[in-house]
Amino acid sequence: MTKTLFDGFDQVSAKEWKQKIQFDLKGADYNEALIYKSYEGIDVKPFYNTEDITEINNTSHPSTWKNSLKIKVEDATVGNIAALNAIKKGAESIYFIITTENIEPNTLLSNFSPEISVYIETLFLSSDYIRKVNTYADKSKLSIHLLTDIIGNLAKTGNWFKNLKEDHQILENIVKESSNIDNIISVDLGILQNAGATMIQQLAYGLAHANEYLNHFENLESNPLQEKPIIFKVAVGGNYFFEIAKLRALRILWDSLTEEYKMLKKCYIFAHPSHRNKTILDYNVNMLRTTTECMSAILGGADTIHNLRYDDVYNLENDFGTRIAINQLLILKNESSFDIVNNPASGSYYIESLTNQLAEKALSLFKNIEEGGGYLKQLKSGTIQKKIKESSEKEQELFDKEEVILTGANTYRNPDEVLPSMQKNPFLEKNVRKTLISPIIKRRLCEKIEKNNI
Repeated sequence: MTKTLFDGFDQVSAKEWKQKIQFDLKGADYNEALIYKSYEGIDVKPFYNTEDITEINNTSHPSTWKNSLKIKVEDATVGNIAALNAIKKGAESIYFIITTENIEPNTLLSNFSPEISVYIETLFLSSDYIRKVNTYADKSKLSIHLLTDIIGNLAKTGNWFKNLKEDHQILENIVKESSNIDNIISVDLGILQNAGATMIQQLAYGLAHANEYLNHFENLESNPLQEKPIIFKVAVGGNYFFEIAKLRALRILWDSLTEEYKMLKKCYIFAHPSHRNKTILDYNVNMLRTTTECMSAILGGADTIHNLRYDDVYNLENDFGTRIAINQLLILKNESSFDIVNNPASGSYYIESLTNQLAEKALSLFKNIEEGGGYLKQLKSGTIQKKIKESSEKEQELFDKEEVILTGANTYRNPDEVLPSMQKNPFLEKNVRKTLISPIIKRRLCEKIEKNNI
């Protein structure tokens, strides 16, 4: 029998590797020189081997993924034309943000192929409107997914759509009107990421958020979560390997939680690049950022990915930005073959170790939230907002010290750069209004530097 090349080498333990490294450091401290203290509270070592993982995670991982295009709809005909054009250019699914109840589903969704998946998020809460969508889904046989998140709306705006009781009642009515719709409820982790929450906070708060829905529907006669999985909307940042591990950790955590409820384990991840690290300084670098973030989403196991236009921070919808956003995803699938290997991150000692550590730390925080009364209670008391603000300020401080780097913004600046013409305000605007709770506010890291250059 022919021996493999590696049969001639003895296995080397982690202890032996460390001893060799310490010898080569010539007296320098191993922990100080080579252990990276991450913002997530996880120490990153210079090498990993089989001793770093007790078992390889066997959670479900999609065999492929669909690209998507987000379209904000203020007119049904215009939205339909934009969607059909995007499909011609390679979009495999469409993500509609519907602004008013006047937008007719029949018009908006006309001429769609049944092969195209449609995601619908409404900026209002209406069971009557969903009835129309459900009727069209039955007639057209389209695969339609609702992104209904009343708790996410409370976190983002500071108010319920109406009030706690009415919102939950309307949500129950929406469930009854959605017999032909594939998914009904979503949980938005993107709000947390864009506000500066750590990955551990994103996972724990997202899980606690989802648990509010599980608790609400558990004892009702009609429980949509038994057959129609929650869609997790996840924003992906620039920490490449950590973001891969974050999505994988989410599946582990969801498996653990659904096991307690004896229900469907399917974890549906709808991912998109973050706004937090996007800049108007050297704005073309945003194309590189969104590309690597989409790669993290793919390798982490997202089911659907919608890309962010490189100029989304400061520019209105435009043909060039949209075309680039779709083409980035098409290149990753069709030219880079990212959809050929199933679960490519599985077995990587580094990623498996990160995945396990993120899941363990997030589970511990989740348990603390539940012991403290649950996500809604802590949201209403301001505890969640306070913790996210502390994390955001810590990351901002690291960015200001250039320990968190955005190329072309806080390092390697072009001194002769002229800011682009801006069609919308890229900076946080104060909106003084009465709210039930303090909303979770999105903040970009680069805003302070950018304001100093205007």
